[in-house]
Amino acid sequence: MIAIELLEKYGAVQKNFTKTAVIFKEGKLPAYYFQILSGEVKMNNYNDDGREFIQGIFYKNQSFGEPPLFLNQNYPASAVVVEDAEILCVPKESFMKLLNENPAISIKIIENLAQRLYYKSVMAAEISTHEPEHRVLRLIDYAIANFNFKKDSNGYLINFTRQQIGDLSGLRVETVIRAIKSLEKKGELKIINRKVYR
Repeated sequence: MIAIELLEKYGAVQKNFTKTAVIFKEGKLPAYYFQILSGEVKMNNYNDDGREFIQGIFYKNQSFGEPPLFLNQNYPASAVVVEDAEILCVPKESFMKLLNENPAISIKIIENLAQRLYYKSVMAAEISTHEPEHRVLRLIDYAIANFNFKKDSNGYLINFTRQQIGDLSGLRVETVIRAIKSLEKKGELKIINRKVYR
């Protein structure tokens, strides 16, 4: 999202994280801006029953965890590595200086945060009012538009596990599996070698 050279100019340090590593924990104060060079990161919470809820999944060239950074509030979720990741970390003060000295970057950040807020609003409405099939399809369509999923002769490969779809949509895995099978019968999705395509 922000050019690597510019981030490095403001003190970015590259850190490597292995799968399942925790980048930051829920309840901690933010100290860095994070941008992914490679890999995959999720932000998640657990309810009192131990059920995971994924707040978001982030990929190469995306940033995560900015709202608490701007608000100086504790993180409302933890950031956990899903696939080994290389991440640029910019100290908070340096990042704020970068934004002050580069207004065009500030606009990019605002647009990015607005997109995420829009997604949360859409998904909140979906979770509270729609049937599982509709929720799964809406999540998949949003992911295709925003996560650069690859397209081949079968369609767009949905790079989410059934568990992740459930955690992102508030559904149980069993419900997600039934919804995907039903959507396949209706011709909305394809299942090829256990992979889902749209």
